[in-house]
Formats: sequence, C-alpha cells, structure tokens
Amino acid sequence: MATPELDVFQVIADPSRRQMLKMLSEQSLPINALAGHFEMSRPAVSKHVKILQNAGFISITDSGRERYCMLKQDGFKALQQWLEYYDNFWHNKLRNLETLMDLKEKKK
Repeated sequence: MATPELDVFQVIADPSRRQMLKMLSEQSLPINALAGHFEMSRPAVSKHVKILQNAGFISITDSGRERYCMLKQDGFKALQQWLEYYDNFWHNKLRNLETLMDLKEKKK
C-alpha cells in the first residue's frame, strides 16, 4: 500500500514523528532501537519512518542486518523556506513602521 503524499507540515504535525526527529538529531538509530522508545507496534513505527523518509527528513542506510535512520536536510529546507518568507514579511513590516515613526518624529 502506497503512503499518501504529505506536505512537510502534515509530516511534523504528528508528535511521534517530531519526537523521532528529535531523537535522530542526537544520533543515528536503527529502526528497532527507535521503535523501543515508543508505545506502538513496530509496523506503526515503520510507517512513521517511511513518512519521514518520503518527506526528506531522514534517510535510511542498511548496515548488516540493521537499518539505520539519520537526519537529512531536504525536509527541513522546505520548512526553512516557508519560514523565511514570513521572516522577510515581518522584517519589512517592522522596517516600514520604523521609517514611519522616524518621519513622524522629524515632523515634531
């Protein structure tokens, strides 16, 4: 069964996936070790891992009989681009307000 395409915000909306990303920011982990930190079935953890992988947040590397998960930058880049747009928006708004306040102050 194919995993439906999710945008990055749908991916990180799930608390379990956010916790997995946090754990993987500290170290790469085999899927079994990752699963040991959650009160859900191994197939459920695998489904979350697959979603994170499809969205570009993690990559999976086979090492012997283990499958290691590690963070990948792609999914985070999409989040960063979205946030940068609003950072620029607010920066411009505040700069315009500052200019307006300066003009008002000079008129006094």
